[in-house]
Amino acid sequence: MAEEASDNTVILDEVGVKNLRIKTVMCDERDFEQTVFAIGRVEDIPGNQYAVSSRISGRAIKVNAFIGDYVKKGQILVSVESRQPGDPPPVIEFKAPHSGLITKAHVLKGQPVEPEEELFDISDRTSLWIAAQIPEQRAAGIKVGTKARISFPAVDGDPIEAKLLRFGVKANRNAGAVVGIFEVKNEDGLLFPGMRAELEIITSTRPNVLAVPEVAVQGDPSSRVVYVKHVELENAFVKSPVILGEKGDGWIEVKQGIFPGDEVVTRGAYSLGFVGGGGISLREALDAAHGHPHNEDGSEMTPEQEAAQKGGDDHGYGEGGKSGAPGWLIYYAGASTLLLVFFAQLWWNLKRKESPRHA
Repeated sequence: MAEEASDNTVILDEVGVKNLRIKTVMCDERDFEQTVFAIGRVEDIPGNQYAVSSRISGRAIKVNAFIGDYVKKGQILVSVESRQPGDPPPVIEFKAPHSGLITKAHVLKGQPVEPEEELFDISDRTSLWIAAQIPEQRAAGIKVGTKARISFPAVDGDPIEAKLLRFGVKANRNAGAVVGIFEVKNEDGLLFPGMRAELEIITSTRPNVLAVPEVAVQGDPSSRVVYVKHVELENAFVKSPVILGEKGDGWIEVKQGIFPGDEVVTRGAYSLGFVGGGGISLREALDAAHGHPHNEDGSEMTPEQEAAQKGGDDHGYGEGGKSGAPGWLIYYAGASTLLLVFFAQLWWNLKRKESPRHA
């Protein structure tokens, strides 16, 4: 047990913690969401597209808008001189039917204008669609109205929450996916058609589930572990085996192995598995932190163990106070032996002196 406790505890100094860039997160019960990941693209909403065309033949004599301009409803875009008789010929002004972005401009100053030709395309992009490629095997659990969190790699900021509006009219055979349409607001104009979108589609929610970030879980698939910050020692982390449950939204359910309030290592967790020895032991660290001795496994010594260890330390006998004779007994035994040797030598000398007289 002592060896196991020591092997499962990694003790670093401040330099080691900084080099590994250790970060921890407090474990707590949370609403746990099962999600489906999908990739999508930003698209214009078809109903938010507007075209400007002429009802007469003529010539553009003044152009006030160009591709990329944002125009407001009622704004004059182009003035067209009619081919109808008149002196001067009648001039018709064409206005924006809706506020939005000029995405296409087909007219230049002096260019002939015909009724069958479009002059401008206007797109209202205050709202956009996200066309998500949902894996076919997961689509059955997703209904209209299902929520999703959508993030855009090209745009900083928190994910946007949206609901599924509808499914596409056909599946993508090559991708093995069906198209799901979500609508998002774009009032700040940061999103553009064609941008990549990443979706976490929420299929179910369970309350009060103990979970940790996925990056905190290490080990092979048959023996998963997390590193938990030691409750007493600074810069010490305990490798704790865990039993896992479901995954969702970057988190993993933990059924056994940790408790609410534990701090688990997120960044640097992988590196902790390769930290070598050579540092102080668990017992030495606890002795220094508390100012009194501990057992090899880090547990507190009983009064009897402390007394035995002190006895052994005073006279250099035994190991950790667990074996060897008491000090006072060893002392008197040694003194008695010396006296016995002294008197034996004295008796031997007297006998040698008496021997010649009797000869």
